[in-house]
Amino acid sequence: MLIAHLSDPHLRTDALAAEPAALLRLALGRVLALDPRPDCVVITGDLAEYGHVDAYAQLREVVGRFPLPVHLTTGNHDDPEAMLEVFAGTSFVGGGRSAHYAVDHPGFTVVALDSWRADGPAGLVGEEQLSWLDDVLGQRPEVPAFVCLHHPPVAVGIPLLDGMRLEDGPALGEVLGRHGNVARVLAGHVHRAISVPFAGTVVTVAPSTYRQTSLTLRADQQTGYLAEPTGFLLHVATESGFATHTVAVSAAGGLIGAF
Repeated sequence: MLIAHLSDPHLRTDALAAEPAALLRLALGRVLALDPRPDCVVITGDLAEYGHVDAYAQLREVVGRFPLPVHLTTGNHDDPEAMLEVFAGTSFVGGGRSAHYAVDHPGFTVVALDSWRADGPAGLVGEEQLSWLDDVLGQRPEVPAFVCLHHPPVAVGIPLLDGMRLEDGPALGEVLGRHGNVARVLAGHVHRAISVPFAGTVVTVAPSTYRQTSLTLRADQQTGYLAEPTGFLLHVATESGFATHTVAVSAAGGLIGAF
């Protein structure tokens, strides 16, 4: 059982559109060259830079012919309505018409949450989704579940990003704590590879396929972007549980698959 976890491609349609799209395709090519291939790919939000419909159409061009299942979640840069205008009814959102959904794979469940909110960059899941999540996690208690959302529900030590994390993280933790089958909480938003214990499981934050955030640990210093290598996370089932590997993409010598 392998799950590839990508995040924050920030696709756009202006004069700077080429690089993020090319880097996302490069990351997907690296996924495709893994042996064995993952069972699915999850992309945890900030799919688009400005939430424009044309950017989601561009994303569909990139992932449309990809031969593995791809599951999308929304981030603070996204517009869920615009995303669904392009992807509603497709397998990329579980075949439904909502930005939160669940997909039952033979050996695991992928649960996508929508943490977007209209009034700022911080995240919010809300009581309705939390109640829905509680029900979904109880439906297949015998198989591991991967709960996917954009905003980390806990602090990661970078003050700027901690100020815009998931606001109802404790409420999410209460729901997850009632279920013993949550293998990982998959998040993005920070543009760095990070792991944090949370509610009896582990939050794993994936690096961006586009650009990485500086490791700025003091609030009085500027946080910005760095030209560090892009990459993604690979969650691998082992006899001890799940191991999470960081897979470099840019500036790496790995095989790139064609699609």
